[in-house]
Amino acid sequence: MPKYLMLIAGAIALMGFALTQTASSTQSQTDDIAARAKKLHFSSIVIDTHDDTTQRLIWDNWDLGHRDADGSIDIPRMREGGLGAIFFSIWMPGSVNGPLAVQKSLDQIDAVRRQVLAHPADLALCATADEIRRAHADGKIAVMMGMEGGHMINDDLAVLRMYAVLGVRYLTLTHFQNNNWADSSTDKPAHNGLTDFGRQVVRELNRQGMMVDVSHVSDKTFYDALAASRAPLIASHSSCRALCDVPRNMTDDMIKALAAKGGVIQINYHVGFLSSEFSAAAASSPELKSRMQEANVRCGEDEACQTIETDKVIRAMVAEGKLPRVDWKLIVDHIDHVVKLVGAEHVGLGSDFDGADMPFGMEDASDLPKITEELMRRGYTDSQIQDILGENTLRIMEQVEKISREMLAEGSAR
Repeated sequence: MPKYLMLIAGAIALMGFALTQTASSTQSQTDDIAARAKKLHFSSIVIDTHDDTTQRLIWDNWDLGHRDADGSIDIPRMREGGLGAIFFSIWMPGSVNGPLAVQKSLDQIDAVRRQVLAHPADLALCATADEIRRAHADGKIAVMMGMEGGHMINDDLAVLRMYAVLGVRYLTLTHFQNNNWADSSTDKPAHNGLTDFGRQVVRELNRQGMMVDVSHVSDKTFYDALAASRAPLIASHSSCRALCDVPRNMTDDMIKALAAKGGVIQINYHVGFLSSEFSAAAASSPELKSRMQEANVRCGEDEACQTIETDKVIRAMVAEGKLPRVDWKLIVDHIDHVVKLVGAEHVGLGSDFDGADMPFGMEDASDLPKITEELMRRGYTDSQIQDILGENTLRIMEQVEKISREMLAEGSAR
C-alpha cells in the first residue's frame, strides 16, 4: 500500500476511535446526570400546591390507596414519583353559593381527612412547614388542603376561621367567576379588584396563618391583595403570560411584584396555560367544544368524570392531528422564564393534576422526576432545584406562620 494511503487509513481509524470515545463520554455524562437527578429528587421534599383529586373522592367514593388507570394522583403513583407533600383542592363552581357551598366544602374536607385516617402508614395530615418536614422524615406523604374560590366562605370571616381550624392552609380568592368581594381573571370586572370586605378577608387570612392565593384573580385584584397582605402571596397554579397569553397566567410585572414581596408562583401544567399554540387552536375549534359538551352530558354533574373525559377528547384530537401536541418540557420552559426574571427562589410546582389537561409525558405524579432531571440538564444547581421542588413553598409557609403569630399577639395585647 502506498505510504500516503496508509497515512489516510490511519487518520480515519483515529477519527473513528475519537468519535467512539466522544459518544461513550456523552453517554456516560447523560447516565451520570440521570443518576444524580434521581438521587436528588427522592431526597428532596417535592411539594405540589394544587391537585383536584378531591373531586374523585367525592364523586367516585374513590380510595387513594389503589393505583388507578385514570386520573393522575394516588398513593402508589405519588410514591413512584417522589411526591412528598400535596395540597388537595377544596373546590366547587362559583355558581354554588351560600350555605350549600359551606356544606359541600365541609364534605370535601371530611373526605380528605378520612383518606389520611384510612392510610396512616402513607399519609400525614399537616398544617405547618415543620409538620411537613416531620412527615417527610417519617417517610410519609404530607397532606394539606387549599380552598379554591372565596365564594365558599359565604362572605363570613367566621366561616373562614372554621376552615383554618379544619386544616385549610390557603384560600384562592376567586375561581372562574367573580364573587361578592373580588374580581376574577375570567369574568367581567364588577368590583375594580377587591372590595373593602375583600381586604378584610386578606388580613384575616394573614391572621389565621393561611396563605393568600392569587391564581384565578384579575390583575387588579392581584395588586389589591398584594397591597393588603402583610405576608407574601402565592399563585398556587398559574403560569407565565409572556409564554402563553391567557388571562389565567401572570404577566412579567405581576411576577416581579409577587417576588418583591417574597412570594412564589407555582407553575400550572395545564396544556392551555403552557402553550399559546394550543390555547389558540382550542379556542377556535368548534369540534373540541362539541366533543367536550358531549363528554359533559355523559358525565352529568360528576366533575371528576368531566376532567378525565375531557383529557381523553383532547388526546384523541391530538392523535387525529386536529390539535397541537404539547410536550411536558414546556413546564420547565415556564420555570426557566420565572428564574430568569426573578430568581429560582420564587417558583414552584402547582400541577392542577386531576383538574386540567396534562401535557404529553407528564400524565401523572409518577412522571415528576423528569422535571428534576431536566432542570439538572439545563444547568440548575442542586440547591436551586430543591428550592423549586418544595423549599420555596416551605419558606412561604414559615413566613405566613410567623406573621400570623405576630398578628395574634398584637390582637391579644390590645
